[in-house]
Amino acid sequence: MKIVLTQFVTVDGVSQGPGSPTEDTSDGFTRGGWLVPYLDELFVRRTSEWLDLADALLFGRRTYEAFARDWPRITDPDDPFTERMNSLPKYVVTNTLTEAGWHPTTVLAGDPVETVGALKARPGRELQIHGSARLGSALLAAGVVDVLRLAVAPTVIGSGRRLIDHPSAPVGLRLVDSEATGSGLLLLQYEPVGTAPVGEYQGVADLAG
Repeated sequence: MKIVLTQFVTVDGVSQGPGSPTEDTSDGFTRGGWLVPYLDELFVRRTSEWLDLADALLFGRRTYEAFARDWPRITDPDDPFTERMNSLPKYVVTNTLTEAGWHPTTVLAGDPVETVGALKARPGRELQIHGSARLGSALLAAGVVDVLRLAVAPTVIGSGRRLIDHPSAPVGLRLVDSEATGSGLLLLQYEPVGTAPVGEYQGVADLAG
């Protein structure tokens, strides 16, 4: 399976609490709900198409507990995500939970890179990471992630947990798809290409053609 990191972020890289001011208030965060004003028809259609590609979902403990609390409560019959989010196989990477009630869920203990690497070796389409910034960042730094999909909201929050924050080597990305919605969201898809290259600017004559 491909490991796909699907995330909603602000222009300054914050991924915490996109859907509600009360979604994730950990570490005193009070600026959640920043994605909601920009939701539009194209965003819903495209993210639904992304979810169509998933054979299973992967979470860290914090995001899993929030999603397990919230998604079963959504009863809108026209919501395009609810049935799949609740019914798809789910994996939660944790050394603190021993069982999980949001069925069907499998608890993965141990080293995240090893346990997710074992899932990656299985046949299938996509194992999608939603939320779970710490897990996603660690797997991206370890070279386990195959695809990075971002919905970038046109807002600067100024505080909150950021998606990419790791001490490892810089990660190079290749842009493979991009799209802007009418509300101003940028929908970006990247493929990791190893360590990010660096250089020194000495004039336009040195620029690659």
